[in-house]
Amino acid sequence: MNDRATWLSYEFTICQREGQWNNVAGIYIFAGLNPLGLWVPYYIGQCDSFQGRIPSHELWDKARSFGATHVHAMTVSLAADRDAIEQKLIQACHPPLNTQLR
Repeated sequence: MNDRATWLSYEFTICQREGQWNNVAGIYIFAGLNPLGLWVPYYIGQCDSFQGRIPSHELWDKARSFGATHVHAMTVSLAADRDAIEQKLIQACHPPLNTQLR
């Protein structure tokens, strides 16, 4: 498995949820591989700090029940950029656990 994934035109690093998370802002995707080996997004979100958000995320267990195995993460410092990217990804990918921004 490659340690990088591209969603639309954005490059994400593929991480284990249980790994070490940095105290930086960004966009994340809870995703898993389908039988064809393609990544499927189950939830897309943003945070001010991966370290503060990912380890205790309230939707991780639900995402796992859908098939999520990894977190795809991309550092994005500016809040306005995070808002725009998150909205674009949710509208393009239609992850089942995102009910906002559709």
